[in-house]
Amino acid sequence: MSERFADATVRLAGMAGLWFGWSPDAFWRATPAELGALVKAAGGEAGTAPPDAGTLARLMEAFPDG
Repeated sequence: MSERFADATVRLAGMAGLWFGWSPDAFWRATPAELGALVKAAGGEAGTAPPDAGTLARLMEAFPDG
């Protein structure tokens, strides 16, 4: 028997909260492409290298936490 859509989305929303720190609101506002990109990056998809220190520094400067 196939899983109900509602059951699958509740489980996926919970995983997004645990893995990415998303609130339920962030999960429901995200596009499938955004969620897919995070899942691929977290899974270490072949050919996906982590950002280097320079890239991280530029991102931190462009998007400060405070």
